Order: sequence, then C-alpha cells, then structure tokens
Amino acid sequence: MQELIGTGVALITPFDDNGNVDHSALEKLVHYNVENGTDYLVISGTTGESVTISAKEKKEIIKTVASANNDQLPLVLGIGGNNTRQVIQEINETDLSKFSAILSVSPYYSKPTQEGLYQHFKAVAEACPIPVILYNVPGRTSKNMLPETTLRLARDFDSIVAVKEAGNSIHQYLELLKDKPDDFLVISGDDDLALGVILAGGSGVISVLGQAVPSEFSQMVNYGLEGRSKEAYAFHFKLMDLTAAIFAENNPAGIKAVLEALGICSARVRLPLVEASSELKSEIKRCLQRLNQTVH
Repeated sequence: MQELIGTGVALITPFDDNGNVDHSALEKLVHYNVENGTDYLVISGTTGESVTISAKEKKEIIKTVASANNDQLPLVLGIGGNNTRQVIQEINETDLSKFSAILSVSPYYSKPTQEGLYQHFKAVAEACPIPVILYNVPGRTSKNMLPETTLRLARDFDSIVAVKEAGNSIHQYLELLKDKPDDFLVISGDDDLALGVILAGGSGVISVLGQAVPSEFSQMVNYGLEGRSKEAYAFHFKLMDLTAAIFAENNPAGIKAVLEALGICSARVRLPLVEASSELKSEIKRCLQRLNQTVH
C-alpha cells in the first residue's frame, strides 16, 4: 500500500450561502492539493462533516472529487459507523472502483467492548472488496480501540492494511509501532504528533491542516520519512501555532476558517457545529501571515 505512505488530507466539505455543498470550491480545494504536494485525498471523514451529509450529497461529493482529481492522486473513502449492518450495506452499494481503500471509523456512542470492536471490523473486512484503514479516534467515539485489538485485526485480515490512530497518545502509537506486522501501516491522525510518529516508524498522516498548507506540511512529512529530523522539525515549529489554532474551538470550523482566509471556500459549517469565532479567525490570519501566506 505504497500509495498510503506520506501526506493524506481529510478533505472538508465546503458550503455555500444557502448551506448547500459548494462543488466549485471543492474542485478548487482538490486542485490546490494536487498541485502542492499532497499524496492522497480522503473523502467523507470527520473533517468532511460526514454525519451531516446525506447519502445523495455523498455521492455527488465523490463525483466532484474524482472528476477534479482526474486519477492524479489515490483516493480513500470514509465508510463507517456504529451500525455494522448499515456499514456493510453502504460498502455493498458503493462503487469503490476509484478508491485505494476505505477509512472506517471505530463504532461510536454504543461503546462496544474490545471483542465487539474486533467483530465489527471483522465483518467490515470480510464485506469490503478493497483494503480497509481502521480509524481509532476515542475523543469522538468515547471508546479507545486498544493496540492489542488493532494488531489482532491486522494479523487476522490481510485486507486490513493500516490504522489511522488519533488517540493523541504517543505511548499508544509506540505500542502499535513496536508490535505491528511489517507491512501494516500506522498513520497519524493527530497533526501535532505526526512528525514524531513518522520519525518513530509511522507511515505518514491523514491531516486536517495539510489541505490548507499542503506544500509546507507535505515537505515536513517527506523530511520525516527520510529521517531528516532537523529539517522536518524546522517545518513543524513553523506550523505549530496554526496547528493549535485550528483545533482551538472545533474541527472543521478551524480549518474552514483557514481556507476562507486563503480564499478557497467559505467558513460555513452545518449545525450543530458553528463557525469559528471572530477572535479565532483573527488569530488564524495572524498565523498565516507569519507563514507568508496571502490572506483575503
């Protein structure tokens, strides 16, 4: 799965003044990432506000991204949830021919046991015709998928090729890296920890910030993958303030404020999320100016 090594970005879903999906802005965002060093694109993840996107809108988003991408970068599609039957139904009803893998979030709200998590992903892996990236994000799901569960799945199913780990725990990353199968990828889901994870043996990141500053972020990741820690940390330190700012209120309100300041799309989100505060937007603009980015 070489195409999943490096910088993946979790694309936002832009909205227009009426709250509808802004497909022209989405095209602009895709082109911006294709042209500036991003390695692959992730559609319909948390950052894409997947829980407030209808099935019809999701199909239209896939069509727009695939068309704008024009087979230039690998694509990953988010298909997950806490209703295992429904997840399998969506897998069966979706044309996955354009995708390198699906990204499947750990079941949320239900708070299953570790065995429940294993059986859920076993069912997903057996149903899915393409590779599966597990997605552990306990801050949103209220249940941490422990390293032993992730690694048990990695060993038992050849189609489970990676985990996007977003537990914000260096210790958990290191446990995964220490015991993982050789061909299993540990991908950072935490922008602030990504470089350290990569230098410890991780395969890259699925980033929120990367889509707004793809040139700088992907260069940091590439230096990290090459083991050039001094050069990599120079970029990490430059991006630290902006990384903190985009998560200060919520995701994706923060990253949408960045993209609005860059003139790519509006900062609108769908309820129950609300836009970043004026104070945060001002701070984000200051961060961008310190990075010599043109602010609108």
